[in-house]
Amino acid sequence: MRLIGAESEQLGVVTVLEGLRLAQQAGLDLVEVAPTAVPPVCRIMDYNKYKYEQDKKEKEAKRKQHFVHLKEIKFRPKIEEHDYHFKLDHLRKFIGRGDKVKVTLMFRGREMAHQEFGRRVIDRVVQDVTDVAQVEKPAFAEGRMISLVLTPK
Repeated sequence: MRLIGAESEQLGVVTVLEGLRLAQQAGLDLVEVAPTAVPPVCRIMDYNKYKYEQDKKEKEAKRKQHFVHLKEIKFRPKIEEHDYHFKLDHLRKFIGRGDKVKVTLMFRGREMAHQEFGRRVIDRVVQDVTDVAQVEKPAFAEGRMISLVLTPK
């Protein structure tokens, strides 16, 4: 097997017994690094310290990750001005956090006969958030709802 020392120096090709003897003299472990290589590569290292550092790196990487959530905000065609601005503020907050937002406009009963009112609300939402968001998926109708997806710029 090819042996790498504790200070990353090449110790050459040695037998397994010789590698174990050198690792015991150093008070460290003999770890097989590349078993498929010809000859296999082994390294003298403190395995517990190595595993600890690997786990620490993984935890640090997870801590820095940001998961993008899909939030949904529902509107109605006859929404009052205050309610509209309240929901718009929530939408801006979600976009500010880096989340995607699904804007859904729901129709009830006879409101389906006048979908142009709903389209106006959807267009107004898109117009009001163009400074912070962009349309990922344009408005599409599905049953009694019109939906679109916004993402942060």
